[in-house]
Amino acid sequence: MGTLTVSSRDSEPGAIPLTLEVNGAAVSLPVAPHVTLLDLLRERLQLTGTKKGCDHGQCGACTVLVDGKPINSCLKLAVTADGARVTTIEGLGADGRLDVLQRAFIEHDAFQCGYCTPGQICSATVLVAETIAKGGALSRDEVREYMSGNLCRCGAYPNITDAVMDVLRRQPGPDA
Repeated sequence: MGTLTVSSRDSEPGAIPLTLEVNGAAVSLPVAPHVTLLDLLRERLQLTGTKKGCDHGQCGACTVLVDGKPINSCLKLAVTADGARVTTIEGLGADGRLDVLQRAFIEHDAFQCGYCTPGQICSATVLVAETIAKGGALSRDEVREYMSGNLCRCGAYPNITDAVMDVLRRQPGPDA
């Protein structure tokens, strides 16, 4: 487990000590009670892959994984994530290589402007893991329904679905 660079910022009055694991690195810092997880990731930890879209939990651009579950980081106060394991788009690959979903998004041209892509991939990561664990297969409609919390203003939905379906087809079942 490594460490992350934290931007130096004077602690605000009333800051609360916070300890997290972010992309496998231990992070401990004081955080003001009103700071969202999204702002902590982007502004204090310099992890700008996670995007601020609507800032109201409606678009999914800010989706990250907290203890393995996709959440809208714009709606979660950072202090409520104390002790949690947080994974952002930057934490999905390994050894400088892209994760299987990141590669599939590129292969299937599953983005245009790319703004929603980090949130889409974080949500799809859980979809794939849950589907493999259950040993089932999903239809295109089921993939679209699961991903419906992640909006794409460019309309790359068919290619996003293609990318997820391709990864699902390539994954071994639970007994493999």
